[in-house]
Amino acid sequence: MGLTLVEKIIKNHLVSGEMKIGQEIGLRIDQTLTQDATGTMAYLEFEAMDIPRVKTELSIAYIDHNTLQSGFENADDHQYIQTVAKKHGILYSRPGNGICHQVHLERFGIPGKTLLGSDSHTPTGGGIGMLAIGAGGLDVAVAMGGGAYHIQMPRIINVELTGELSSWVSAKDIILEVLRLLTVKGGVGAIIEYSGSGLANLSIPERATITNMGAELGATSSIFPSDEVTQKFLKAQGRESDWKALSADTDAVYSQKHTIDLNKLTPMAACPHSPDNVHPISELGNIKVDQVCIGSCTNSSLADMLKVASIFKGKTIHPEVSVSISPGSKQVLTMLSKSGALTDLISAGARILECACGPCIGMGFSPISKGVSLRTFNRNFEGRSGTADASVYLVSPETAAASALTGYITNPTTLDLELKIDTPEFFDIDDSMILNPVSADKYDEVTVLRGPNIKPLPIAEPLAESLKAKVLLKVGDNITTDHIMPAGAKILPYRSNIPHLSKFCFNQVDPEFSQRALEAGKGFIIAGANYGQGSSREHAALVPLYLNIKAVIAISFARIHRSNLINVGILPLTFENPDDYQKNELGDLLELSNLDKDLGNKDNLVLVNQTKSISIPLKGQFSDREIEILKVGGLLNYTKGK
Repeated sequence: MGLTLVEKIIKNHLVSGEMKIGQEIGLRIDQTLTQDATGTMAYLEFEAMDIPRVKTELSIAYIDHNTLQSGFENADDHQYIQTVAKKHGILYSRPGNGICHQVHLERFGIPGKTLLGSDSHTPTGGGIGMLAIGAGGLDVAVAMGGGAYHIQMPRIINVELTGELSSWVSAKDIILEVLRLLTVKGGVGAIIEYSGSGLANLSIPERATITNMGAELGATSSIFPSDEVTQKFLKAQGRESDWKALSADTDAVYSQKHTIDLNKLTPMAACPHSPDNVHPISELGNIKVDQVCIGSCTNSSLADMLKVASIFKGKTIHPEVSVSISPGSKQVLTMLSKSGALTDLISAGARILECACGPCIGMGFSPISKGVSLRTFNRNFEGRSGTADASVYLVSPETAAASALTGYITNPTTLDLELKIDTPEFFDIDDSMILNPVSADKYDEVTVLRGPNIKPLPIAEPLAESLKAKVLLKVGDNITTDHIMPAGAKILPYRSNIPHLSKFCFNQVDPEFSQRALEAGKGFIIAGANYGQGSSREHAALVPLYLNIKAVIAISFARIHRSNLINVGILPLTFENPDDYQKNELGDLLELSNLDKDLGNKDNLVLVNQTKSISIPLKGQFSDREIEILKVGGLLNYTKGK
């Protein structure tokens, strides 16, 4: 029996475990990346391990999230990351150089390598044939120190693409169709592997758009083969020597298989407030648009920008629509300028933002009250834009540009225009904004600079034999990390200040939660299905740790967040019977006993609701390694102990 592409890469990087679905495996990590919203914590954690220099083939720190410097906090964090990178052997991508996933694809991605990033959209690298996985900062810190990354061996889902996209239909419409088919829960515990004749006409940026939004499926990663298209892209980036052909065996076996005929796709939109609420543009009706945002790590490539510039050329944006353009990298912005396309964007009335995440994480350019915002981004969770009552639609660059001209959500196929762009044979190469670290022998010459906003890490205590506490919060299904720990311009500057950050925890769900938790001293959270979907931000676990949350009991968890809870020493437990979720209410007194003995025995793990005098069976499903991590109070304590 042949191997899938994913299985081949895992086999070449396997350091522990067996490739049996559901069993824990340890992977050797070749490359890591961080961004500044999560990087500060990752490097504080790396420093706490007392390892002088990273042990990966490549580690790079990108500055692309907290670039709005309205106070000293973000600038101080950037200075800290720059100095810690210089000292410990990490490349540093300066603010303005671009969005981590776009730049990494252009300059560092290598087919067949493993990449672990402290950002949930790290699977963007799968577009170039990498096994690229998003994780919490502590997992990345361990990988930088030479440790393995542990996951359960995933199911491999094959999505076969046949046919060819029609004019005005794009890669964004492909991944929206996959989301419509599989939903935001459909990829949990799986990696999506693409194949089929339809790949021949999909460029690397188009493939990266698809793998980027695989994160919204809950998937561990997504990946495309490395073929002639990959070789052409790497050659254009001056990196042809990094190319090698990679594909699945013809007799590879998959857990699931889906086929999508690209000929049948039409322009789509993910409607508020979930990436899987997908409908054809033609069915949406006459919806007035207030704002259009083009860019983000999903759709900010040169090709995407050239398409928009072509649509805007010689035209004027509707007077009641505000448009932002966020190029994905300095390379993209420079080439837009040299080609004259940047002039076309500006002349049409678009506002050019810096090469950063920006509006995607609520860092500026929020919509008007109750506004409709069309975005080429990857998430449209309620409130993520920075405007609580806005309606955000996720669309392709073509649909976004067409709608910006008409003032209404517009099917781009209705435009009386031929869309044709010429992508260059070679890209401009200028890596001057990527700074090298000092050599290992100059380690002692570098002083790491820490601003006053950088506070110590909260550290969990070893697991108690029993836990008794009240339910301090009860939430429903699909709670995102944005619900738990919001982003945005007001909050992101405090990413390295957990005590201050705690004031915003669950703020849009229950504004009184933070104070209630501090006063209680310890407590539990009860949650529905898919708890913790979305971003990889470990702050959604670190802040509850600071607020003395001892366990989260849910119907199910998103993969990264479950790992982050374990890493900080919070118990993630699930109901054996999902209906038991209804039996626990805010304020109920709960008790977990015999944890030292029963944590690994799913038959004995019982939650006692003392308020209602009932016993509820739970599941932990922890590996032996995870049990040891929980017992000693988190991955940092566990790693230092090793």
